[in-house]
Amino acid sequence: MTSPEILRSLLGHFGMLSLLAVGGGGSVIPDMHRFLVEANGWMSDEQFAALYAISQASPGPNILFVALFGWQVAGPAGAFASMAGICGPSSVIALGFEYFAGRSPHAVWPGLIRRGLSALTIGLLMSTGWVLAGSVDHSWTAVLVTLVTVGLMLKTKVHPLALVALGAGAGLLGLV
Repeated sequence: MTSPEILRSLLGHFGMLSLLAVGGGGSVIPDMHRFLVEANGWMSDEQFAALYAISQASPGPNILFVALFGWQVAGPAGAFASMAGICGPSSVIALGFEYFAGRSPHAVWPGLIRRGLSALTIGLLMSTGWVLAGSVDHSWTAVLVTLVTVGLMLKTKVHPLALVALGAGAGLLGLV
């Protein structure tokens, strides 16, 4: 595939995902994985997970992983095409929604739409966690660290930074 074809593919696919990214870009990571790793082979599971982790550890908007994915595939032009695709269509829809919702401040429909999309968002985010865990949990200790982290987040008030330190310590000790 030539570079313009790759850029068109990135722009088109991320543009389509933009229309589905109801809970933010993280909610469509499973399809990004399918597109970038499985369908096109542009990166490995490990590269995908590492780029996502690097972007989440960096300060700034949490959508930066899309730019890293595009950069990995096609350099700076790939980063631009991916970001234009993921941000463009959803931004136009959000602006339109807010414009029309603002014109009728007492209308019921905006709240109904927001509530209806929350269940979709939760399901998409759960599938994201499943795909990311599957990309890096290749040993029983890695699975254990993942399960302990999820359990502690759901059942306690442990600060997430303590869990990050737990994961980093497990990595330093060679457990994962």
